[in-house]
Amino acid sequence: MFITIEGIEGCGKSTLVAGLVTRLRAQGRETIVTREPGGTPAGDAIRRIFLEPDLVLAPLTEALLINAARAQHVAELIAPALDRGELVLCDRFVDSTLAYQGYGRGMDLDLLESLCDTATGSLVPDRTYVLDLPVAISRRRVAERDGGDADRMEREGDDFYERARRGFLTLAQRDGRYRVFDATKPPEELVAQIHGDLMEFV
Repeated sequence: MFITIEGIEGCGKSTLVAGLVTRLRAQGRETIVTREPGGTPAGDAIRRIFLEPDLVLAPLTEALLINAARAQHVAELIAPALDRGELVLCDRFVDSTLAYQGYGRGMDLDLLESLCDTATGSLVPDRTYVLDLPVAISRRRVAERDGGDADRMEREGDDFYERARRGFLTLAQRDGRYRVFDATKPPEELVAQIHGDLMEFV
């Protein structure tokens, strides 16, 4: 089973993933935890380029970099784990590209979906959890977390993140694999709620 966690910066994805994996492994479920961009040595190298604060990248360059990392991620880690019957829990996947480069940057969604399908072999998550957070709270959390040492994406303006947030919420209306949760709730409450939903699903 392939589970993805999505949302804008500071929404609590990492905290949620850590809480979920603790519960899943305590239940004896073989669980692989990974993230995008990254997840493999090649993906981590691309991640460093992608987030480098001093680089200026065109939207298409961003999309190609992300999907290069993603292709390796799926081939090297995600697909083999799923073939072994393991549960894969991933911090970001295709929906982040559609929200950030599509809705955020204004790239053509059909083009992005075609790139993503090529990179993933049309792999679609079984369940996607979207953590919805107001941009003002996102900004505060990121500043507290990073102490002003923001990466390239974190330096984007509020308008960009408003568009990305709306993008995630629009994508979540597409079909039944999405679940949207209020990311202003206490982390332990979110972990319990999402773990409960996941247990009903699996």
